[in-house]
Amino acid sequence: MKLVRYEIDGAEGIGVLRGGEIHLLACDDMVELMPVAAQFVETGEADSIAGARILPPLIPGKILAIGRNYAEHARELNNEVPAEPLVFAVMPSAVIGDGDVIEWERELTAQVDWEGELAVIIGATARRVSQADALNYVFGYTIANDVSARDLQTRDKQWTRAKGLDTFCPLGPVVVTADEIPDPQKLRIVTTVDGVEKQNGSTADMIFSVSYLIAHLSRAFTLRPGDVILTGTPSGVGKAMNPPEFLGEGSVVSVEIEGIGKLTNPCRVLV
Repeated sequence: MKLVRYEIDGAEGIGVLRGGEIHLLACDDMVELMPVAAQFVETGEADSIAGARILPPLIPGKILAIGRNYAEHARELNNEVPAEPLVFAVMPSAVIGDGDVIEWERELTAQVDWEGELAVIIGATARRVSQADALNYVFGYTIANDVSARDLQTRDKQWTRAKGLDTFCPLGPVVVTADEIPDPQKLRIVTTVDGVEKQNGSTADMIFSVSYLIAHLSRAFTLRPGDVILTGTPSGVGKAMNPPEFLGEGSVVSVEIEGIGKLTNPCRVLV
């Protein structure tokens, strides 16, 4: 199923996306839906996606992200390829949906970069799970843009502000349930800025697979339904360009993952 959280005329709902129609489910909370999604009953009502505002699929309890999980991305930034996952947290307040505006203060950062990523949505409580069993804890997959302020990343020496500013974690537009993506290591990721391709990679090139990441993270944290894992970005980020390229006023960045869809967000610089 492709699930979408949306708003029409001030009313929010969750539905199954089929073609250009959203078939409303009798539930308005993605986490509550998780244990029974396959059996959930449609209300019989349908809305056109053309008239809907697409919301973030959910506001996660926590967002755990992985840095440098593609060897070519690590190398393009002159970083060592990690021997184990490089884990950091992103603020839930950074989450926005498809079509929402990525914005930042000009005085705060002038080097805002894109990072298209596969996002994993946890569907069951996971603690110290094995890699062999890890994918059984996945509810579904969506798209993320791990927006990054490179100057803050360099200046702060850690990544909390650089990757956690408000609006810096676009998610969506849909959640594809795990049964429709049996192997998350076979997905193409393409990022464009103003229609120009910047990233074109495959999840097959991850250093640490989705199943490995879930098992690894579950040794340190209890993963709960609705938690999100950002799995890293392929090469092609703006900082690595010659000369470097960054997002600016009016930029439009899109991340597309095969089998899921396309996440698009415009940019605004606040003065």
